Amino acid sequence: MNDAPTITTLFRKSSYSGGDHSECVEVAHTSDNGRAVRDSKDTARGTTYFAPGAWQAFITYLNRSEAP
Repeated sequence: MNDAPTITTLFRKSSYSGGDHSECVEVAHTSDNGRAVRDSKDTARGTTYFAPGAWQAFITYLNRSEAP
């Protein structure tokens, strides 16, 4: 039995990526309210899944002033 979440939206590239040929990540929503993330320049390489709590912690960290 496979309990992995399913991708429920199209992958979307950040508006900060700077155009069609920029290297960036793409993000999609999953059935468990988490996120699926993949490399936009090599989409066949695979997808990394973030559980909802892990994704929120990641976003919170990025929004901190001392984040790189």
